[in-house]
Amino acid sequence: MITISDAQLIRGTKTLLDEASLTIYPGHKVGLVGANGTGKSSLLALILGQLHLDKGEISVPSQWRIATVAQETPALEVSALEYVLDGDREFRELETQLAKAEAEDNGHRIAELHGKLDAVGGYSIRARAGTLLAGLGFTEAQQSHPVKSFSGGWRMRLNLAQALLCRSELLLLDEPTNHLDLDTMYWLEGWIKSYQGTLVLISHDRDFIDAIVDEIVHVEHQKLNFYKGNYSAFEHTRAERMAQQQVAYERQQRERAHMQSFVDRFRYKASKAKQAQSRLKALERMTELMPSKADSPFYMEFREPDALPNPLVKMEDVSVGYGDKAILNKVHLNLVPGARIGLLGRNGAGKSTLIKLLSEQLSPMRGLYEPNPGLNIGYFAQHQIEFLQLDDTPLQHLQRLAPNAREQELRDFLGGFGFQGDMALAQVRPFSGGEKARLVLALLVWQRPNLLLLDEPTNHLDLEMRHALTVALQGFEGAMVIVSHDRHLLRLTCNDYYLVDGGEVRMFDGDLDDYHQWLLDAAKAATASVSQVDEASPAQDKKLQKRLEAELRQKLSPLKKRQAKLEAEQSQATDRLAELENLLADTSLYEAEQKPKLTEILAERTQLSQALEESEMNWLELQEEIDTIEAESGL
Repeated sequence: MITISDAQLIRGTKTLLDEASLTIYPGHKVGLVGANGTGKSSLLALILGQLHLDKGEISVPSQWRIATVAQETPALEVSALEYVLDGDREFRELETQLAKAEAEDNGHRIAELHGKLDAVGGYSIRARAGTLLAGLGFTEAQQSHPVKSFSGGWRMRLNLAQALLCRSELLLLDEPTNHLDLDTMYWLEGWIKSYQGTLVLISHDRDFIDAIVDEIVHVEHQKLNFYKGNYSAFEHTRAERMAQQQVAYERQQRERAHMQSFVDRFRYKASKAKQAQSRLKALERMTELMPSKADSPFYMEFREPDALPNPLVKMEDVSVGYGDKAILNKVHLNLVPGARIGLLGRNGAGKSTLIKLLSEQLSPMRGLYEPNPGLNIGYFAQHQIEFLQLDDTPLQHLQRLAPNAREQELRDFLGGFGFQGDMALAQVRPFSGGEKARLVLALLVWQRPNLLLLDEPTNHLDLEMRHALTVALQGFEGAMVIVSHDRHLLRLTCNDYYLVDGGEVRMFDGDLDDYHQWLLDAAKAATASVSQVDEASPAQDKKLQKRLEAELRQKLSPLKKRQAKLEAEQSQATDRLAELENLLADTSLYEAEQKPKLTEILAERTQLSQALEESEMNWLELQEEIDTIEAESGL
């Protein structure tokens, strides 16, 4: 078991843990929760031995194998499957030794190594790795693609697959769902439930935690507070404790006031002086209780839209896609005020394509598409964080949208998004991903949209901010379309679900549980279909197979060439941006005589940043088209 005793952990000037203790028993699944910055990730680093306590003790069984997700993925030439296999170092070492023994024709050593490979599951490891990758959304074709061909989010999935493949007694997961869609979330949830080792999980997805963990550790006030049960049970128990704490605090305050009043009245009266002194000492010895308070510093509310035209958007027989390739066909959708739609569908089915159409990033290829002249779109996607001006403050960002508003009004508004006091005046550059996402949301809310398009809005947001966003969306008067893997958000904010599948968009008759069952049924049907094909033709027509593969390569070749060109452009732009940042770090550049040069560098940086963002968007569009072609090919 893992034991932490009287622990103190200080990072910089901030004390994260002080006299904190915790025991985690073998086989238990523990959820680690707490506000951002309280030390959750630092606790995982302590368990891994990457950090050391300033005081106290931590004990982790030396024989335990620990699996965790790497945070970086180099742009490698090796295939996705081989990269995942690299995560099992023992298997790779045995492979190397076996190759050497075979080269030396050492029969005894070869037999010995085959026995060891069998013991570590070496003969089934490729199949297991393929199953993991399939569960995380990789097609069979993608599993042979080089690692460098995948975007950052997909590379994180590869790192997750590495961690899941490793045989371990302890699995440490820090926000494993950040780069997953709803389908892969369901799969990962099922996989972790069946995991036999000890789990420590950090996640801001309450439904995910609820389904998996049986214990909660709340990092609060520099302590590790243990709760039995899942996250919902924790919230209930904690609410009761806070209510009891508030009652005890108010009772003590009344008692203190009464004692102080007695002391003030009689401390100088001879007949009562002794009693007054006794009361005074009791008052001084009394340990003052703290009032209970909610953790969340967030309060957001959508401002009433300037207009609510009906319909906001009308679509009939619309086709949309990239280039000449339609991803979605015959889309019928009317968005009216009050519509609250959640988009469901597998990765690559076209959910983001529909959002891009509605946000006017893509134009319809065919059909009737009529946005109302009074339409005011509020669009949120993770890549919009890149449009923030890193050297500006949250207040400056908002002042650009509202140049005539009073500063105090703007600061009060920003305070609801966690930018209180000096945070509103701090440069954006050092902000975390969650803080930048909150700022983008704040700028969106200020503009009074009547149509909200939200593409994974909860990535990087903690539980408190997710709750604030959920409450705000419940009161939004316009229409909204959401793509999210956060089931709690979808359940509480959506009235209707639309399924994007097979190039179509249609209303889904059911809730998220029904959608989960639909995914399971579809997977079973696909497996049965493959089995029937295998049974019917054990010796498949290899000529047909090769022809289909050649046709697929022919279709994909121009797309991949365009991707490679974009990657080269992005590499050059990234290198040049790094050079510009180094130049901007030179303090002499900000002297008066250097102003023309500074202006030139800033202009080039802005131009490069915009070009890089456009290039990355084009790359993602190409990847979505590639994914669709591969899915349709069935190869």
